[in-house]
Amino acid sequence: MASAREFAVVRPGDMGRNSRFNKKTEKLKDPFGTVKRLLKYVGNKKFALVLIFVFSLIVTLTSIVGTRINGYAVDNYIQKRDLVGLRNICIVLAVIYLISTAATFFQNRLMVYIAQFTSSNIRKDLFVSIQKLPLKYFDTHSSGDIMSRLTNDVDNISMTLSQSVTQFFSGIINVLGMLIAMLILSPTLTVVTIITTPLMLLITKILVVKTQPFFVKQQRVLGNLNGFIEEMVSAQKTVMLFSEEEKVKQQFSEINSGLTSSAIFAQGLSGIMGPVNNFINNLSYLIVAVFGGYLAVSGKGGITVGVILTFIIYMRGFTRPINEILNIFNVIQSALAGGERVFEVMDEEKEKDAVEAEDINDIEGHVCFENVDFSYNEDKKILEGLNLEAESGTVVAVVGPTGSGKTTIISLLTKFYDIDSGKITIDGKDINSIKRESLRRNVSMVLQDTYLFSETVMENIRYGNVTATDGEVIEAAKLANAHHFIMQLPEGYNTVLSDNGSDLSHGQRQLLAIARASVAKSAILILDEATSSIDTRTEMVIQKAMLNLMKGKTTFVIAHRLSTIRNADKIIALKDGKVVEIGTHNGLIEKGGFYANLYNSQFRTGVALE
Repeated sequence: MASAREFAVVRPGDMGRNSRFNKKTEKLKDPFGTVKRLLKYVGNKKFALVLIFVFSLIVTLTSIVGTRINGYAVDNYIQKRDLVGLRNICIVLAVIYLISTAATFFQNRLMVYIAQFTSSNIRKDLFVSIQKLPLKYFDTHSSGDIMSRLTNDVDNISMTLSQSVTQFFSGIINVLGMLIAMLILSPTLTVVTIITTPLMLLITKILVVKTQPFFVKQQRVLGNLNGFIEEMVSAQKTVMLFSEEEKVKQQFSEINSGLTSSAIFAQGLSGIMGPVNNFINNLSYLIVAVFGGYLAVSGKGGITVGVILTFIIYMRGFTRPINEILNIFNVIQSALAGGERVFEVMDEEKEKDAVEAEDINDIEGHVCFENVDFSYNEDKKILEGLNLEAESGTVVAVVGPTGSGKTTIISLLTKFYDIDSGKITIDGKDINSIKRESLRRNVSMVLQDTYLFSETVMENIRYGNVTATDGEVIEAAKLANAHHFIMQLPEGYNTVLSDNGSDLSHGQRQLLAIARASVAKSAILILDEATSSIDTRTEMVIQKAMLNLMKGKTTFVIAHRLSTIRNADKIIALKDGKVVEIGTHNGLIEKGGFYANLYNSQFRTGVALE
């Protein structure tokens, strides 16, 4: 099926300059909106979130109580050399720490469950959205980039939820709990501690602003890299044929270097947060130790060695979560960048049927194009004022030079693209009033490039009609002249095909495509250059199969090899998106016009075409 790419020629040397590798937007568009949408997914597990909150509270309370008991033990048992009391307090601490460990374990397990559940739902919604996107989206976005959004970006979100959100969630509870405990223990020392906190927050804010563009770029370039790899692996034979290996390696190095540099800048700058904040924290510990020691020696404020020990541990419990929260901002930013890329696809305009659209059944297949205009881009019309009619049960061949709009006609008939103006009807019914699914169910296609799934031969043919019985599938294969070679396969119809049927010849794949179209039992058939890449002998076999398939159907034949359309009921010659001639093969040859010139250029005198 031709697409917008058909009209945009990309040479091997141009790939490095492709716009998809050089976008300039490197900023989160709506981070708060992205967070809000992610929270909606997480919010589906409210009970699990409540349990996580409870377990986080238990962990914080056991830490506060355990720390206070440690300070109490210093003042009342260690300094007084009371070994019995120290033994009993150690037993109590062991129980408290066991409770804390169990609560931490269940908290982490629940968060992993929520993360996997959330990422599964996001991946499902994204995949469903992709199925509803128009063909135009796939023509303008690399498949590797789309795959990267489904895998890398969603996995990034999942990793952040399972690792960072737990730290963020429990960290806030821990900070509040420790702050209350510090205030109760010593308001004076608490004030000294809090003085340094704004400095940490200020440094973090500066670094977040500086690193955000690099995280956005990192996710985008990762998608570009996946797209390039997917494209080059698919085109490896072409690359080798034209000896472009060195150029391709250079292009890969450029994209890979871009990903490396953006990751280094993002991770490097955000990595400064930890050391700087640790320095500030250690400075705070020193100040508290010196000031607290002074108060203890002077006997002021009821400060003891046990209180100082307890307070410093509380300080660690207060500052450590803050550091952890600040340090995970880089991971969160990366997840937000991935989230934006995911939601960007979800928000793309989907294929929509008109409100009054209906299903169609038992159609005869009378097709009319009435004064149809269409363009992929506003600055260039592909079809202009196209008028075309195909009576029910007739064979209509569409011929013309490359880029004349032949395959575009088929894209419009199947509503892969919507026309700019005019009207297309089937049995007098405007296709805009027909549901897309219903329309496409009544149209079967055999394309030049046949795609076969890694399924059995039986299931690949049944793809044309999922309700077909085994008997109907075999009958369709016989009609397509495919039954004989299928029975020679190791497992016959149960043979599982490898990657896109690579273990079959091109002609065999085409015969399976014809069988697939046959089992669909549709009223309209489209043959889009179905015999262009095969040898003459195989073409004869496929031609016979196609003649069987065409019986009683309205058939559109798109062909560059004009030998395949001589017996068509009607030949429509296109040039620059306009119909220049209509007639039969013999009539148009006798006329000696555009079609005759096109025909003769292939088979006789080699006349050059403008």
